[in-house]
Amino acid sequence: MSNTSIGERLKYQRKMKGYSQEELAHRTNVTVRTIQRIEKEEVAPHLNTVKLLAVALEIEVDELVPLENPKEETIKKKWLLLMHATPLAGLFLPLLNVLIPLFLWIHKREDNPLYNEHGIKVINFQITVLILAVLSFISLLTIEKWGFVIFISVVPICIGIIIFNIIYVVQKNKCYYPFSIPFLRLKKNQTFGLLLVIGLSIFCSCSGPKQETIERLDGSLITKDSITKKIDQLMADSEVYGMAISIFDDNQPVYQRVFGYKDYPNKIVLTDSTNIYGASFSKAVFGVLVMKLVEDSVIDLDTPLESYLPKKIYEYEPQTRWHDDFSSLKEDSMYHKITARMCLDHTTGFKNYRWFEEDNKLRVHHTPGTKYGYSGEGFIYLQVVLEKLTGKGLEELAQENIFEPLGMENSAYEWKTRFDQDFALGHNEKGESLKKDKDNEPRGGGTLETTAKDYTKFLTAVLNQKLISKESYDEIFSPHIRIRSEKQFGEKANTITDKYDSIRLGYGLGWGYFETPYGKAVFKEGHGSGFVHHSVLFPETGKGIMIMTNFERGNSIFKELLEITLKDVYTPWEWENYIPYNAVE
Repeated sequence: MSNTSIGERLKYQRKMKGYSQEELAHRTNVTVRTIQRIEKEEVAPHLNTVKLLAVALEIEVDELVPLENPKEETIKKKWLLLMHATPLAGLFLPLLNVLIPLFLWIHKREDNPLYNEHGIKVINFQITVLILAVLSFISLLTIEKWGFVIFISVVPICIGIIIFNIIYVVQKNKCYYPFSIPFLRLKKNQTFGLLLVIGLSIFCSCSGPKQETIERLDGSLITKDSITKKIDQLMADSEVYGMAISIFDDNQPVYQRVFGYKDYPNKIVLTDSTNIYGASFSKAVFGVLVMKLVEDSVIDLDTPLESYLPKKIYEYEPQTRWHDDFSSLKEDSMYHKITARMCLDHTTGFKNYRWFEEDNKLRVHHTPGTKYGYSGEGFIYLQVVLEKLTGKGLEELAQENIFEPLGMENSAYEWKTRFDQDFALGHNEKGESLKKDKDNEPRGGGTLETTAKDYTKFLTAVLNQKLISKESYDEIFSPHIRIRSEKQFGEKANTITDKYDSIRLGYGLGWGYFETPYGKAVFKEGHGSGFVHHSVLFPETGKGIMIMTNFERGNSIFKELLEITLKDVYTPWEWENYIPYNAVE
């Protein structure tokens, strides 16, 4: 019956089984009318219909489908090409060279004997290739000279065989795969072979690296599991019960996890989309924003800010509760020298905030540009000048230039009502939650609201030099002022030391700066309302880390975290006052 039509074959097989059309319809989901039309050759049945009829008649599909079918030739070429060509995907993801043709073979083997034959040959060859790859790697480690030749020869030879068969199957519908181990054979019962193939695939998968690793600054590796276990241990020992961490390598986040609670007393879990008060992480974002405006010729780094305004800064009527009130500068003789650069590198001469003055009045304490002194007020002064210059508020400028371009949908310099759905509380030294401050007016030095996910996006953009030019990042990440104080804050902030000369501790534009054997490092901290954060990037290696905690004692584990995750033993942790929780007093 090799040349008979499907209608004739169906009628023949039905009568051989002794079924009427009604009985055959009853044994399938195919209607009597459809069977009649097939036998009269009024319709060309769908392949699924043919399969149903073949099952009911207890025969193979090819006993109903004519061998010569013009339409079948087109389908055959497509599926055969997929079987032979898709193993090349294994060059990019291991095991795809076996898994893709295995899936195609299981899906198509019953449709045509040719699919079954080619699929078996492809799978056998690709499993053999996996074994050869493992053996070649072993030879590289164990056989001198020739081991390297064997190792680099396997892949090109196998690719050559695959390409040859792609061409061969297009021209002749045939294939040839030498030295294949016959895991699957051309016989009806292939269950054992199939299980063997799947088992070998799993084995090859398991024989590779079992745990993902991260390369640290010194080239050593640490597994992600080890990092997670270490963080769990540190948090438990230090009683820090809320933290988000992102680790960067090759300019991308390679480890992102959140631990603990956003509300510890009520045991409400922290997530990567939970709003977290950014504190002085605000300054790093503001530094990039200012450089964007410098690129847009809105402002210059070294022009005195006073010169941009039509009247003196102290003559403006305050529009906020306190931060744009500069009336106290009317009697000050040095503030007019302050530039944008001095605001960003903390050399304005302002104290951190005006309430650190005995009379709560802002004043300049030394010639601007000559001495480092951490100051949020400097950032506020620059912000207010920019707002008056552009006619836009800080929040609008940040959304337009930073948050929206980076997809930081849950970040702002002011509280948004949508943050009410999921926000973290800060916690004091006793682990008690603190009231959330939601009425802050936007300030470039310290009102950033963000999430672990969003701020990771920002740091990723910085590592990849997005938003602004390489020249602008070079400006930010340069030491504009050297720092020789023993501590960043407190009484020892005025004590001079050479302790940090070896790392050339200094400050860039909105970011701290120091040097290591692996290139420069830039850092930014954040601290306030029960939140303590730290980030450090190593731009020349593409590595870095972001740590955000909502516990006042969070910085007590920073030193050890930096050493474990990055082998960063250079961060000036004493200057930062990151005293370990287990330090002996």
